[in-house]
Amino acid sequence: MKILLIDGTIIGSKTGAILDQVKVYIEQLNSELDLEIMKLADFQHQFVDGRPLGEYNDDMRLLVRKFEEADGYVLATPIFQGSIPGVLKNAFDLLHPRTMRYKPVSIVANGGTFQHHLVIENQLKPILNYFRCLVTPNYVYTTSSHFGEGNVIIDEDVHDRLRELARVFVQYAEMSTHLSKVTIDKH
Repeated sequence: MKILLIDGTIIGSKTGAILDQVKVYIEQLNSELDLEIMKLADFQHQFVDGRPLGEYNDDMRLLVRKFEEADGYVLATPIFQGSIPGVLKNAFDLLHPRTMRYKPVSIVANGGTFQHHLVIENQLKPILNYFRCLVTPNYVYTTSSHFGEGNVIIDEDVHDRLRELARVFVQYAEMSTHLSKVTIDKH
């Protein structure tokens, strides 16, 4: 199974640090999963405006292809101004509604205040529900206080929650293999 670990921002490094740790925990549970970290910062983005996919640049088409080829996702996002980054929403806007259908998704996020975890519930989960993803019931939200020098996660409770997230994600990934996959019409 191909699992895409998505760093959903173009600036900062905390979400990447969380993804790196989740990757380690997933590998410990199931070394047969093919894990790839994809950083949105590595792509030349264009605003999604409804035109056919073929009219976007190579990076935007590659972004879609990576989403389509993946069998599951771990999504990492910072919370900016009480919302997900525009670049992440822009990426979602480019995807066909069936791209992520019946595929497992786990969420990790980082924000400046404890209250911003509600962005996951009120913005991100509805988007993923629209795609009909298998969203794991647990997510991990962190703040700057959970990190030490070099953006190393220093909070043991966060590590415990990331281990549990990885465990549940692996179970969802295994469960998803028994669901019929929907053929996606090319844009």
